[in-house]
Amino acid sequence: MKRFHIHIAVEDLEQNIQFYSALFQSEPTLREADYAKWILDDPRINFAISNRGRKPGLDHLGLQVESTAELESVQQGLTAAALPIVAQKQAACCYVQSDKYWTVDPQGIAWEAFHSLNAIPMFGEDEVIQLEPASTCCKPSKDDTTC
Repeated sequence: MKRFHIHIAVEDLEQNIQFYSALFQSEPTLREADYAKWILDDPRINFAISNRGRKPGLDHLGLQVESTAELESVQQGLTAAALPIVAQKQAACCYVQSDKYWTVDPQGIAWEAFHSLNAIPMFGEDEVIQLEPASTCCKPSKDDTTC
């Protein structure tokens, strides 16, 4: 089963933890000096905030899956949509080691599909992959990756 993921960059982590804890009526599932995450079942979401020097606002969206097979199914959907894809195996990010696929939608919003493997004791070095948005003028054929 998939869980929707939203990551927002914030300026004041404590102020935002207070706000989102009140909104979700729940304390963060994970709380670190630079990061907080709520794993909620109603709504079914993985909602994360961090203050790691990025411009405040929407950082990226994603789908968290529960198995390697489910991750490969999402990746096949991205391939069918003719979106640019970057694979990351064993990525260390957000205090979790994960296998991931990154893409970007036609508006330029980064999307991450990931399967979390295990918790790690550090934020990690993984960053949102910057890809060019998919062209809205045409879809490339299987043999051609440019318009």
